[in-house]
Amino acid sequence: MRLLKLMEPYSLHIDFRGEGFEPANLANDPTPGIRLIVGELSSGFRMEEARRIVLTEEEIFGTRVRRGRSIRTRSGMISALNDLVEGEAVVHEDYGIGIFRGLTTKEFDGVAGEVMVIEYTGGDLLYHPVERLQAIQKYFSGNEEPPRIDRLGGKGWAKTKAKVKRSIQEMAKELLAIYAKRHVSSRQPYSPPDENLAAFEASFDFEETPDQAKAIQDIMEGMSSDKPMDRLVCGDVGYGKTEVALRAIFRSVMDGKQAAILVPTTVLAQQHYNTVVKRFNGYPINADILSRFR
Repeated sequence: MRLLKLMEPYSLHIDFRGEGFEPANLANDPTPGIRLIVGELSSGFRMEEARRIVLTEEEIFGTRVRRGRSIRTRSGMISALNDLVEGEAVVHEDYGIGIFRGLTTKEFDGVAGEVMVIEYTGGDLLYHPVERLQAIQKYFSGNEEPPRIDRLGGKGWAKTKAKVKRSIQEMAKELLAIYAKRHVSSRQPYSPPDENLAAFEASFDFEETPDQAKAIQDIMEGMSSDKPMDRLVCGDVGYGKTEVALRAIFRSVMDGKQAAILVPTTVLAQQHYNTVVKRFNGYPINADILSRFR
């Protein structure tokens, strides 16, 4: 109902027809005016005798791209044995970081079964049943240094987990203090969404996914509140996180504020800058880029 929302401020007296209305019935309706009809139509057409012109949404806004469904996975989780490569580092939830050495067969209590072989410091080997694959994760690190392999049965992994647990608890305390302070703080709400925002939303080249539309709605409600807002938007690559941010930026800047997008690389900065220039074209918004090159 994007088009209906766009036309509301102009007092055009639109006759909205819901699903089930047949466009062919327009020929028998002599009343002049604008009809908005929900239905499936590949292209528009002209009805000379009935003095009617029918336009589709794509003929007004341009072709929209429908995204397929995504498959979401956690980066470190292993869903199948073929996710593992022999010789790469893995993390066992009980024994720590080791090297995956492939698969073999072991007999336990007279029953043979396939097991994963994980090598630890000193050449010690752990034979882990493939049925408990969920206890293994791939090793990821923020730097390129090789991982420090744990000692099987040693105290190093237990100390590492205890240290991480303390860090998480300290982070949680800090976050609680921040959000408690934010809860009692207030700010001036942003101006209500207007026809400029509706037109900006309508110019988006893709059809919003349900999750994307929900994220945008939540953010817009937060901007209408008098409470400071802090949100984390998560989504797969190419599924519209940038557009979610641009909706908030547009409303903010058109309300007389400034906005900044921080990114980790100069390449990403240029990509986002190009997107911003394209999306904000035609609006009184100045955009620029800062990086180590400028």
